[in-house]
Amino acid sequence: MNFEEHAGKPLLKAAGIPVPNGGVATTADQAADIAAPLGKVAVKAQVPTGKRGKAGGIKIADDAAAAQAAAQAILGMTIGEHVVEKVLVEQATAFTREFYAAVINDPETKGPKILFSTLGGMDVEEAAEQDPNAMRSLAVDIRHGPDLSHVRAMLDGAGLDGLEDQVAGLLIKLYDAYRANDAELMEINPLAVTAAGGLIALDCKFTMDDSAIPRHEDTAKSGTPDKLTGLEAKGKELDLKYIELEGDVGVIANGAGLTMTTMDVVRHHGGTPANFLEIGGESYTKGTEALSLVLDNPKVKSLVINFCGAFARTDVMTQGILNAWDELKPTLPTFWSVHGTGDVEAVAMLKERLGIDPLPDMSAACKAAVDAAKGGAK
Repeated sequence: MNFEEHAGKPLLKAAGIPVPNGGVATTADQAADIAAPLGKVAVKAQVPTGKRGKAGGIKIADDAAAAQAAAQAILGMTIGEHVVEKVLVEQATAFTREFYAAVINDPETKGPKILFSTLGGMDVEEAAEQDPNAMRSLAVDIRHGPDLSHVRAMLDGAGLDGLEDQVAGLLIKLYDAYRANDAELMEINPLAVTAAGGLIALDCKFTMDDSAIPRHEDTAKSGTPDKLTGLEAKGKELDLKYIELEGDVGVIANGAGLTMTTMDVVRHHGGTPANFLEIGGESYTKGTEALSLVLDNPKVKSLVINFCGAFARTDVMTQGILNAWDELKPTLPTFWSVHGTGDVEAVAMLKERLGIDPLPDMSAACKAAVDAAKGGAK
């Protein structure tokens, strides 16, 4: 789950990281009221996407009247397919330098990684292009957390001009916020150096691990759920695990791991999956809904159905899809791979009701589906 800036900053503040004073407004009048005691302010669109400044979603206002005008201009804008419904109005901060700081889930080390760069205020990709050596990183053993001396050593030679200890301490606090909130990403960009020599977080990007939402129900209330497509919303209503993708090869499989593996094999053979759809043992009762979700995507040109039985029997899952087949009567090229508990019975059903044999294995079924999609068959 993503969190907008106004929802992430209180988590930084709770960890002891300074943030500007301010508040959230949904109308221009509210923005003026918030700005009145603050003086010069920044009025910032609150949407779960980047590049707000480039889109005109961040404006500096010298007083309450200017803040009102800025909010009026920003509210209702569309930034990255998100309509701006609220703005953060916060005290403008004079600064002398901008840094980048983050804690991320690192797929290489399978654990947290602390990142820091003196090239703050720009996109990470732009900073890396400008100076590939500017980004410092430290892999962290999640069982023990970061050691202050190791963080301090990471910063040696970064050109912090005496701010090394202060930055190292802040990075430890940022890691604490990351751990306390089960984050996938906790990012400050920019982390500013004030005229007085202190540090303050002028922005915050926070992404929570979705599986941790039940542990943080109060925090999750301020999050911004992912924007669902029409088919994804329908899948959610049906309690089916469906994610719409950009490809043209439909995928139905049992078990999240098997479904993702099937998608990977489709890509291996040069295709692109059109969806993630894991139905497990529910295929007998939800086969029609599941098959309909896949077929309702106009991009789908072929379909691979991959069942591997362990606790869930493949014959039961196959019967569920075949019942759906009788009702929906699809005509697109479809390729089956069926193995495991109940596969003898499942294969017999396919022969009897569809007059087909499953492919020898998952790879063969995925390749056949990719070839059919490229051939344009429907």
